[in-house]
Amino acid sequence: MGITVTWRRVPRRIAVGLAFLLVIAMAGDAAAAEPARRFEFTRLVAHWHRYDHPDYLPFLREARPDVVQLGFYGAHFWSLVHTKAYGGYPAHFPVQGHDACGRWFTERNRLIHEIDARVVGHFNVEFLVGDPRDKKTGKGPTGFFRFYEELWDEKQLGPRPVKDPLELLERGPDGKPISQKGYGIGGMREYWACLRNPGWQKVLKAWVRQGIRQGLDGFIANYFYRHNCLCRHCQSGFRKYLAGRFSKEQLKGLGIDDVAGHRFDEIVSWHDPAKSTPLRREMLRWSQVSNKQVFDEVFHRYGRSLKPDLITAQWNHLGDFGQISGDERCLLPGELWGRDETYLWYSTGAAAFFTDLEKRFLGEATLQARYIRGAFDDKPFTLGKYESTRIRVAIAELAANGGAPMGFYTRFTDSAARSEIVRYYRFLGKHDALFRGNRSHAEAVLLFPRQAVQRGRVEAVETFRRLGRKLLDDHVLFDVLPDDLAASKPEMLKPYGRVLRVGADSSTSNVKPSRFEAPYTVRVSASRPAGGGELDLHLVNYNRIEPPRGADGKPSAGGGLKDEKPIAVAGVKADVLLPAGMPVGRVEVLVPERDEPVAVKFQRTGDRVRFEIPGFLVYCVVRLRP
Repeated sequence: MGITVTWRRVPRRIAVGLAFLLVIAMAGDAAAAEPARRFEFTRLVAHWHRYDHPDYLPFLREARPDVVQLGFYGAHFWSLVHTKAYGGYPAHFPVQGHDACGRWFTERNRLIHEIDARVVGHFNVEFLVGDPRDKKTGKGPTGFFRFYEELWDEKQLGPRPVKDPLELLERGPDGKPISQKGYGIGGMREYWACLRNPGWQKVLKAWVRQGIRQGLDGFIANYFYRHNCLCRHCQSGFRKYLAGRFSKEQLKGLGIDDVAGHRFDEIVSWHDPAKSTPLRREMLRWSQVSNKQVFDEVFHRYGRSLKPDLITAQWNHLGDFGQISGDERCLLPGELWGRDETYLWYSTGAAAFFTDLEKRFLGEATLQARYIRGAFDDKPFTLGKYESTRIRVAIAELAANGGAPMGFYTRFTDSAARSEIVRYYRFLGKHDALFRGNRSHAEAVLLFPRQAVQRGRVEAVETFRRLGRKLLDDHVLFDVLPDDLAASKPEMLKPYGRVLRVGADSSTSNVKPSRFEAPYTVRVSASRPAGGGELDLHLVNYNRIEPPRGADGKPSAGGGLKDEKPIAVAGVKADVLLPAGMPVGRVEVLVPERDEPVAVKFQRTGDRVRFEIPGFLVYCVVRLRP
């Protein structure tokens, strides 16, 4: 049947009702759906715990985020919510039991919709906690395996795809399910389902369908990994991939004489770059390509057949640009990188949640943010910085570089932290037209060496990092683009007067770029609002009084907002090169700590504007207006 819906700004409860009618009308494994239209947002909060706190909804009403990333709807939910471990890590479910907690999430989603925010649920796609039934001892099943064998509700989820849940699991070289007891959740073991297994994809679709019925606006997929799985689906899938990518002669060069009959003793994913080989990189590339294919099948083709505007994202990891041994997209072809996804989440891990100012280390992720922004065509993204101390700078860093603050640690139960989160989010909301859907403005571009990484030359990444830090210290207005994207679309480089590659620096303009006199602790970027008409500068100040070092002499991450202790900066001077023909009649400065803008005296000569920026604490936006 054909259904056409025109989506207008309607009350949330009516929109949810319409979406549920669509779910009923379009249920089933439908054909490919149209990609959802671009969804712009500027403020996000994400919580894995304490989201049942009495102050949670009041906090949301104060902060007014666009997106609330909340709750669990994938394997964590179905593995753990019925167990005694339901209230602990990782999901911290508020109540026990599939039905009871499902009703709780449905009601929580309804209440969040009433404050006009979208709800995105965490969706563990493969990480299973539990013990299979032991036929010899009669023990078990527990966790996921008990859910699958005894608690699966066919009226709710449809028929079980396979009888034995062991058929769904990743298999090691010995043919046995891959497992570990690393987390020790509820005393149970951990297993992984194979994303390439058609039966497992049906399980995921059943869970997606149920999440949409519970009022979700979207999903963020986490634990999106592939291990050294040698199951029949991985064996056949990798053989098919190789046969379609290489000639027989090329395959022989990889040590494969007969790809159709070849049985691999390893099909690795992430691995030590020092031990990489061309064949191992093809294994990693195929792992990431096939993961993306499953993501598209489950969340885009199927999920959007049920809910056309379904929000989708992946929870991925970048750290300090770790490649081959990290980054879920490091070898993913450029045409698949983020395709059809609504927003991106990247964790920076241990790379950026403390400062060491003596060594000029700012604990920042500015370079990562610019890389993601450039690769993702200025669509929304956020960074999961494990940062519960420098809350203001974490928000400012993302806002200044096109991201949606803030990642994981919105400590709303700390009154001081809550006050600053609300202050900064209200600032972003008040000046929404400057942030929502804006585009980066830059005079130079630094190319990330993805082509070298694809050849196993990860040392090029360290050169890229050094170049990036130098440009940041020199306050150059620059973007970051992956070099494989630039190679496929050379027109993307035309707007830049300077193009920097690892090992090369070319300039196409004799015009002097913008210059800023500022300490190395200040980062400068620029953007053009979606409505056009002006140029906006963003300055983020990382200077602070650092917490005392630990007994080992290492820098401390601090113990919350009380240890952020920013030191205001003053005397920053700007000499800005304007876009050709841009009029400027007013220069004004905005900061979160002040309600009204401050007009700044300026001098204009030709296409240049010069002025001095008043002192500010952490974040400053300078509007160059007609």
